[in-house]
Amino acid sequence: MTALADQLARIADLGGPVVLLLIALSVAVVAVALAKLWQFRAAGMRHHGGIEAALAAWDRGERARAMATVATLPHHLAPLALAAMAAPDRPDSALRARLTGLAEGRIANLTSGLRIIDSVAQVAPLLGLFGTVLGMIEAFQALQAAGQAVDPAALAGGIWVALLTTAVGLAVAMPAALVLTWFDSRIAAEARLAGRIIDTVLCTGLAPMPAGRPASPPQRTPTADAATAHG
Repeated sequence: MTALADQLARIADLGGPVVLLLIALSVAVVAVALAKLWQFRAAGMRHHGGIEAALAAWDRGERARAMATVATLPHHLAPLALAAMAAPDRPDSALRARLTGLAEGRIANLTSGLRIIDSVAQVAPLLGLFGTVLGMIEAFQALQAAGQAVDPAALAGGIWVALLTTAVGLAVAMPAALVLTWFDSRIAAEARLAGRIIDTVLCTGLAPMPAGRPASPPQRTPTADAATAHG
């Protein structure tokens, strides 16, 4: 503990309290990121194969098999799929609204805590710039106090120490922004899967479009053209 306190004291002397605050923010980002990774792993977000297989079985009319498959899945959207499949017949709009609300609740659980990372990514560069401005003010105050006996080495030392806070702020903000983008992409994929679950259960039997070139419009035959001309 004494060594850690001495190291923090050196950092405070070099970069000031702004650098200490930025280090604390970076620790918070790491803690939130690790917690979200654990949450994503517990939610089974890496395994979409079971959900896809159950939806394919439901689309083929194998409803009992689809429900049995969904009931055994550890995926966080499995309860949504099971609720949709077990729902009694009712107007499509009412059922879709209820399922959409359930899906939004599941997705909202995944987004909790990300506001912290977003805030750090936006505030860290501003804090770094703020520390640089304060450091430059101190450097120019020292320059004014020195009068004619200005030491260029001392002035340069004060300037690079002031710029250090900007570098630390950017070093904290850039990884935070990248981590936030990755989390957002994973959550967007889960939101698309939730929408597909609702659409597949409520509208079964729709054959998926094959991958590759888009389907060409139907060809008109000469007979059909002649019939249209004489009609």
